Amino acid sequence: QVQLVESGGGLVQAGGSLRLSCVASGRTFSNYAMGWFRQAPGKEREFVAAISRSGMTYYTDSVKGRFTISRDNANNTVYLQMNSLKSEDTAVYYCAQRTSPIARTGINDHDYWGQGTQVTVSS
Repeated sequence: QVQLVESGGGLVQAGGSLRLSCVASGRTFSNYAMGWFRQAPGKEREFVAAISRSGMTYYTDSVKGRFTISRDNANNTVYLQMNSLKSEDTAVYYCAQRTSPIARTGINDHDYWGQGTQVTVSS
């Protein structure tokens, strides 16, 4: 079955950087679009970034210019490089995979989810 395992979260000061990784297994990684979502305490899960099979990328407005999503098909991994972090970026970050090569931003558009990794930005 499909498994997604995130890593790279942690505690960082405002203005700092983190890189999240998500390793996928269970089916041919390169065939499918991937996404990153986040959920802050007391809030709903929200879209952060997505990448299609062909490498097209999409971002929510609040992270444009600060976050970069990328994929390494040889290593079945999707990354989220996060720069200029702000306290409002504090959340549990989830990796998700679609059963489609086309990227989408909706939670319900994704079929498989990782367990999440905590990102805490101190101000």
